[in-house]
Amino acid sequence: MLKLLILLLLLANVTYFAWTQDTLAKFGLAPTHQSEPERLQQQVHPELLLVTPAR
Repeated sequence: MLKLLILLLLLANVTYFAWTQDTLAKFGLAPTHQSEPERLQQQVHPELLLVTPAR
């Protein structure tokens, strides 16, 4: 029983990895790629941002 559970978990992980790497895209099973270009347009001078270490 435990061997079957481990095999199913391994199969699920391999399938998820293949899905996220677009390996299954040729079968029509690719994830949707999300982007938010409007967020980049809303930035006001991001090059002026100064990151300082915490004290």
